[in-house]
Amino acid sequence: MAAGLKTGLRRAAIVGGLEFSFFLSRLGALPGLRGRGVIFTLHHVRPFQPAAFAPNRHLEITPEFLDAAILALKAEGYRFIPVEAVKDELSAPSAPASPFAAFTLDDGFRDNAVYAAPVFQRHGVPFTIFVCKGFSERSHTMWWETAAAMLESGEPVTIETGDGSRRLPCQTCAEKRAAIAALSRLVFEGDEATGIGRLNMAAYNAGIDPHAIVAESIMDSEELRQMARDPLVTLGAHTVSHRGLAALDDNTLLAEFNQSADYVAALTGKRPNVFAYPYGDERSATERTAAYAEWAGFKLSVTTRAGTLSPADLDRPHLVPRISLNGFYQKSRYVRALASGIPSRLAAG
Repeated sequence: MAAGLKTGLRRAAIVGGLEFSFFLSRLGALPGLRGRGVIFTLHHVRPFQPAAFAPNRHLEITPEFLDAAILALKAEGYRFIPVEAVKDELSAPSAPASPFAAFTLDDGFRDNAVYAAPVFQRHGVPFTIFVCKGFSERSHTMWWETAAAMLESGEPVTIETGDGSRRLPCQTCAEKRAAIAALSRLVFEGDEATGIGRLNMAAYNAGIDPHAIVAESIMDSEELRQMARDPLVTLGAHTVSHRGLAALDDNTLLAEFNQSADYVAALTGKRPNVFAYPYGDERSATERTAAYAEWAGFKLSVTTRAGTLSPADLDRPHLVPRISLNGFYQKSRYVRALASGIPSRLAAG
């Protein structure tokens, strides 16, 4: 109950911040925070499906909201560019009269083709899909999707840990919230690959196939190749395993960069020059990993740290911010607020 209340209060605070930011932006306050433009990050785009417990709801928006977001940005005078053009935009000696917006989608979910692409095509908006080789080839799993599937039935989850077997009750929403938090900690408390392996084994023991979840939701190589034929679409690199990069040794880290880029090159005939860090936070996006991203030949690497863009971001082109379109806050005025840069400044204090 306490966790649910805390989550509710946090979301209410975010809504309050977005509403306040929208109000300030309508008054024309703090115009400099808008910068020259913004990169938006998305994951799933699909119709809303009601569920009492949906731990990954923040990673999905509806096609209707995507349409409304584009219309809201058009009304604000934004130009739409591919993310690979962002560095050139920021390098321009003077700011264009209108700001830019770039759309990115992480992981390569099949709903990107089914639901998102038609919206982008209708508006003529370019977009980038960041491809995770291991997901597309079905060699790796998405632990957060696996965990959600395990909790759906309400049956207790039993998982092996470094200290023995652990049983997590999952009958009520409060128990499920506690269980998903515990599973997340177990994945990251040591070696991430080991944690994911333990979670996968627990899922198989519960009759759930983590690799089947990937196959059902992620585009394979032929689907991605077909997507890349659309002139509005760019494919970027997003590692092989989708692990936090900061914990990896040098050789493994460089392999994650290069093998994912090689995979995209095999699909499109062109090596990608844009990269997205798994998770996008301190688990992956650090000064060290940024240096390796540059060494691997990427022109721009994006995080999930919120912020609008200005020429100052050229000082760190491999730690570029993006703003998430979050499934809990699907109102067009929130898109306008986010693009103003005011929420990011308020969050940063």
